[in-house]
Amino acid sequence: MTDDLHRDPADPGEATQRTELPLETPAVPAPATPAAPVTPAPAFPAATTAAESYSPTPEARPDWMRTYDAPPATPTPERWYEPAAEPAPAVAVAPTTSRRTGGPVIAVALLSAVLASGGTVLALGATGALDRTLPGATTTAAGTSVGAVKPVTIDENSATIAVAAAVSPAVVRITVTGNANNGDLGVIPSTGVGSGVIYDSNGWILTNKHVVEGGDKFDVELKDGRVLAGTVYGIDTLTDLAIVKVEGTGLPTAAIGESDALKVGQLVVAIGSPLGTYSNSVTSGIVSATGRSITTEGSTKPLNNLIQTDAAINPGNSGGPLLDADGNVIGINTAIASGSNGIGFAIPIDIARPIMAQAVAGQELSRPYIGISFVSITRAFADENKLGTQQGAFVGSVDANGNPTTDAVKAGGPADTAGIKDGDIITKVGDKTIDSAHPLDSVLSQFSPNQTIPVELLRDGKTVTVQVTLGTRPDNL
Repeated sequence: MTDDLHRDPADPGEATQRTELPLETPAVPAPATPAAPVTPAPAFPAATTAAESYSPTPEARPDWMRTYDAPPATPTPERWYEPAAEPAPAVAVAPTTSRRTGGPVIAVALLSAVLASGGTVLALGATGALDRTLPGATTTAAGTSVGAVKPVTIDENSATIAVAAAVSPAVVRITVTGNANNGDLGVIPSTGVGSGVIYDSNGWILTNKHVVEGGDKFDVELKDGRVLAGTVYGIDTLTDLAIVKVEGTGLPTAAIGESDALKVGQLVVAIGSPLGTYSNSVTSGIVSATGRSITTEGSTKPLNNLIQTDAAINPGNSGGPLLDADGNVIGINTAIASGSNGIGFAIPIDIARPIMAQAVAGQELSRPYIGISFVSITRAFADENKLGTQQGAFVGSVDANGNPTTDAVKAGGPADTAGIKDGDIITKVGDKTIDSAHPLDSVLSQFSPNQTIPVELLRDGKTVTVQVTLGTRPDNL
């Protein structure tokens, strides 16, 4: 029941070839001339209680960690240099044979050099050139290191340590026992391990559907060593999410954040039980991308609008939290890229929020339904169809040649009842503008069935607003 992680061993060897340098005849130094003293430049400063369970009929148990098959010298920066002192002007010295005149002549030459270099320093000082602090400069006893730009950011090590300490008690290991039909051997017990996160102190746990699917017995282990019996309260009909319930009060919980404002490059921390063995393991990385779509192994329906991260995620991490630098849950780890090294995916917490609230309220898990087919508008699609806008959702579908078709509005559905028509462009839902960062399906998933929401449309160049009462998404979609 558990997934194996296979890696090719990396070649640890590295050879360094030595090359002998040819001997050279030492050059005879030329007679030294007295150097003019240079004034050193100043160093720069350092810059509910459990309700009725809505578990589905157990299905064949899939792998514990989903994977998918991926589709088929920075130049050295210039240095800043200190302005060099201007060379002292040459002083003509008349030849002489008198020993007594040699001293005054040398003194005059030295005095001229000192005055010239001093004048250069005074001139640079008057312009403020010597008072500037170079970007990223640091001063050491050996000199000034310049050229590096100091980022304005958090202390990554401190943030990761703080997040791990605060959230680990709310992360659980879920051991699932079920029965598997193994051909001639008959039905035999099988076990798998995943992760989950407690989001309500009365024992409500968010995890992945593929972690609990097909299981009969669920042992939920807390960080403090307690093992509680769990039951599957419900399974999401839209994404790879599920709610597990244990009996208990005052349990440690994780803070729930927001995923809508995630920025590519920001720090994230993953906590879980990789390989089903190493409980409460902590890894860190960044948000590599948002809005990703993948099709998991053994599934025909894609998972959309996922967070991509390079934080290490392995089999057994499924269902565990992805956290921001403040320790807020911003996603649920759900899949890794097949054959990859460091490409993982998480379901945004904003998508999970509605079903989390439904469970605590004792309601059946359900998803909203609007009853249309649509195409997310891109620049190319807008140009080809002369839409007049380059963002939004076009109410319609496309044929094999990419051309829009009709009959995109389901007769008698919520959109049809509200007056939405083929060819309309949905530009806004509630207070969210529909664009590439906020696609229509992602925005709609944050609402619940029976909610009435304003939907703004672009129709024949004019803006129209309709009120849509969302339905309940059928299980077969």
